[in-house]
Amino acid sequence: MDKISVIIALIAMFISLFLSFFLITVKTKHKLSNCLFAFFLILNAIDLSINLGYLFEIPLNTRVFISSIFFLQLPTFYLYILSVCYSDFKLKPGHLIHGIAFLIANLILLPRFYTVSLASKISFLKKSSSMLEIQFNHILLHIQIIVYVVAAFMILRKAKKIYLENYTGASMESLNWLFQFTVALSAFYFVALLKNIFKFTEYLYISEWLKIGLFLFELIIVFWYLYKALNNPGLFRNIDSRLKLVADIVSEDKNSVQLVLREKEYNEDLLKLKKYMMEEKPFLNPSLTIQHVSKDLKIPVRDLSVLINHKLEQHFYDFVNTYRIERAMDILRDATKSKVTVLEILYDVGFNSKSSFNTAFKKHTGNTPTSYRKIL
Repeated sequence: MDKISVIIALIAMFISLFLSFFLITVKTKHKLSNCLFAFFLILNAIDLSINLGYLFEIPLNTRVFISSIFFLQLPTFYLYILSVCYSDFKLKPGHLIHGIAFLIANLILLPRFYTVSLASKISFLKKSSSMLEIQFNHILLHIQIIVYVVAAFMILRKAKKIYLENYTGASMESLNWLFQFTVALSAFYFVALLKNIFKFTEYLYISEWLKIGLFLFELIIVFWYLYKALNNPGLFRNIDSRLKLVADIVSEDKNSVQLVLREKEYNEDLLKLKKYMMEEKPFLNPSLTIQHVSKDLKIPVRDLSVLINHKLEQHFYDFVNTYRIERAMDILRDATKSKVTVLEILYDVGFNSKSSFNTAFKKHTGNTPTSYRKIL
């Protein structure tokens, strides 16, 4: 069992360090995101190194300190999510607060472990399941995992809403993938918690098998990320964190009685917007944002966002895609363009992803583009 654990740990460490080196050295405008995820992978590799005790002796202080590295992994991943979601995210001194659990976990071990004799350390570890410091650290770890997993999903949920209300394009796929990746990582950490629970029971063998399973799962997650990063270099595009959710804007307007006063203006702006969409066809731009439309129409982003997302009860993302799908349907219905492929059509109408085009088309018509063309 130990040999299997060491082999899998070595492979996982190598892959993590290799990918972190790639992320740090590759040329990209998303340098901070890459560095944060690279740091996450390095922490992961350090955490895995504790399993190499089978190959060489690791001092007890070092072993325990390495085990506390786990307290830094989720905070780093949380900061990574913020950096991917928001284009204006920057690391600030205040972010050091995310390391407080790691600091506490080590400080409480100072009196009865780090600063005592070797014999006392060995005695401490033999009775670890009943030691208050270890019990406290396990509780702290469980709380941290729950808090950061919930916080990560809240950030992704808000970012997705803001994106739908203000953007179109491939970033939707980025957010969906990041959500899937976070789900996978959350499952990994909850299995890790389960492993730790069994570690302090009579079913120690279950903990050992779960540990091997976690190593394999970890390899799959890292390979998955590597595959996505290499095959979709432009996947990770982000949004402006200064943008507000329409629900918050409407709430502010209601409180200041501005929404009623603007009713007539909204109706005029709606006519202007529809005319603009039909005549100028801005939806053909795959990277169209609400800021582009706002600039062309000379309507404040705030008002335009409320008009589309609240008055029309459509996300900007769906609003623009409706025009794109209508144009695609016109092309599919045109007998003279029967030889134009679906791939050519999706690029022609403003989509830059086959999956997002198929999803939007089916949502709008109930059919895929291919089946829609066949039934005409």
